[in-house]
Amino acid sequence: MQNDSTRRGFLKTSTIAATGAALTSSIARTAHAAGSDEIRFVVVGCGGRGTGAAMQIMNTKGNTKLVAVADAFGDKAERSIKSLANKHKDKVDVPKERIFTGLDAYKQAIDVDCDLVVIATPPGFKPQQFEYAVNKGRHIFMEKPVAVDAPGVRRVLKSVEESKKKNLMVGIGLQRRHEPQYIETIDRIHNGAIGDVIAQRVYWNGGGIWYRPKTEGQSEMAFQCNNWYHFNWVCGDQICEQHIHNLDVGCWVKGSYPVECNGMGGREMRMGGDATKSQIFDHTFCEYTFADGTKMFSQGRHLAGSWTHVGEAVHGSKGTADPSGSITGPNAWKFEGQRLNGHQQEQHDLIEALMAGEIYNEGEYGAKSTFTAILGREACYSGKVIKWDQLLAEGKDICPGIDEYTIDSVPPTVPGEDGKYPHPVPGKYSPFA
Repeated sequence: MQNDSTRRGFLKTSTIAATGAALTSSIARTAHAAGSDEIRFVVVGCGGRGTGAAMQIMNTKGNTKLVAVADAFGDKAERSIKSLANKHKDKVDVPKERIFTGLDAYKQAIDVDCDLVVIATPPGFKPQQFEYAVNKGRHIFMEKPVAVDAPGVRRVLKSVEESKKKNLMVGIGLQRRHEPQYIETIDRIHNGAIGDVIAQRVYWNGGGIWYRPKTEGQSEMAFQCNNWYHFNWVCGDQICEQHIHNLDVGCWVKGSYPVECNGMGGREMRMGGDATKSQIFDHTFCEYTFADGTKMFSQGRHLAGSWTHVGEAVHGSKGTADPSGSITGPNAWKFEGQRLNGHQQEQHDLIEALMAGEIYNEGEYGAKSTFTAILGREACYSGKVIKWDQLLAEGKDICPGIDEYTIDSVPPTVPGEDGKYPHPVPGKYSPFA
């Protein structure tokens, strides 16, 4: 299928499909070329990140215009459009007939004449939405994580290969890869500044998260979609939804992905221990092992009153590094350049590349970093050592039949007779189909 964007001059056919590694030399640019050709985009998922990504696209020097939105909930879509129009009225052209609602609304939005699709829905829904956008020949920006289970990751990886054949832009919301402080520090690590990487520590330790009480007459599916962060089938747990950023940095440092993981975790304080409201763990600890035997140790939690820290540390044979901008040891160094907002910078880079006809594809590392988080989650849920290859091939489908879900469907997780949602019990849970 021919990419619709080839009708417009601003997207020249490119012979370059840059990978994340090849991109690092160009994404640190802070000057962004202006263009006169319009980039028409649609947003699928109008929550905080969908609205935020749209705003950041409009903040670039590109001639961008939002032409359609899709969300499970119409009121959320309308609030998003209003918010965007308040700041960029001339860049919003979304009449009521291009506001699509429901769990299958993504198809209608992506079918609108557009160049770029922003996918910012809960991660359980992303594999089929990404697949549909690739099949339609759209360029894509997709928030992380990109799936919640092994079948979803396999589906995304297959669509990534198709996107490369079609020379489609695929940006993934792992914004640290677009921040100069991370780019330069990790480049120095790769060039031997701390010697051989021996071990890494990565953290996303924070407090609690939002919760939206069930309203009168609301279906169970609507309730869970509105509280997506509390259900594994749609969020993938905290290690996927947030801690993926730090795990991605660790894999970027290594230039590879772990071959196995063991871990532990549980839900001590989640919703005050009320299992009628939430399903996910509130703390995890993982020991990832790479093919060369080196380790990455991971902490992730939502525990009020505990130590909070989000970051990474790398231990080498000749020193240590904080990938966000400093090195200690014989080659001590500190980043002194401009620290850019990663969310904004990734959109500057994406829009600038589109205007120049320079296509890059971040889909593979987006999928594999997502799977790194899934590997850790399943190790914590099961209490067992889980192998990457086996889990990717045999991992269970935790949202079977998701393509057919509607807002009135019975979700894959439902409360028991006691009103409590099931949650994994380490030692008893199996991650395999």
